[in-house]
Amino acid sequence: MTRAAAARGAVTRGGAVAALAAVLLTLLGTAPAQAAGYRYWSFWQGSGGQWAYATQGPATARPGDGEAVGFRFAVSADSSDAAKPRAAADFGAVCDSTAAKDGTKRVAVVLDFGTAADAPGGETPPAARSACAQVGEDATAGEALAAVAKPLRYDSSALLCAIAGYPRTGCGEQVGGAKKDSRGTESAQPGPAGSEGSDGDGGGPSAGLIGGIAAVVVLGAAAFWQARRRRG
Repeated sequence: MTRAAAARGAVTRGGAVAALAAVLLTLLGTAPAQAAGYRYWSFWQGSGGQWAYATQGPATARPGDGEAVGFRFAVSADSSDAAKPRAAADFGAVCDSTAAKDGTKRVAVVLDFGTAADAPGGETPPAARSACAQVGEDATAGEALAAVAKPLRYDSSALLCAIAGYPRTGCGEQVGGAKKDSRGTESAQPGPAGSEGSDGDGGGPSAGLIGGIAAVVVLGAAAFWQARRRRG
């Protein structure tokens, strides 16, 4: 083989290796992150018939007569991607059949127990429901909830853990490995015990993909240097 032919072969091999490495690096850059989240009850307030994420907890929020509050159980990373109750924030649909009474207020309480994808292992979410809470004029959203959805469960930090006994255990636990449920809502599945995701960090590419790229780079470098030695 002439020096020119050897050089052309080395360039061809080097180009193929570079192209393959580029493809793998592109896959690495576009691989979906395994987003970690938390499984918990979020609290919502009705505003103009729509749900708005509450700026304070149910123990301090004091809805007025004719307002709606909502609670949704789901997995989400933070308030910016929390799943809303799927029923409308419609006070009339919930409370029109409940007569007003002096010294009390009526608050529509909407409960969405979430999807099977967000349920803790071994549990099935109850059907969504709504109820009209007739409580004292100064009652909080938490008191309205307690009037229609016992038993409630709180942790030592006053975090709302369970409504109407659901879920039976757990409270705001972290889960990893985001995926979409049947409605396209992003949720998550628990990672192995003691880890945040299948690769340990919950947010990076798999070890297998990184190892594959490293192997391609090493083999490509070896082919390049062998070609140079033959040319010499």
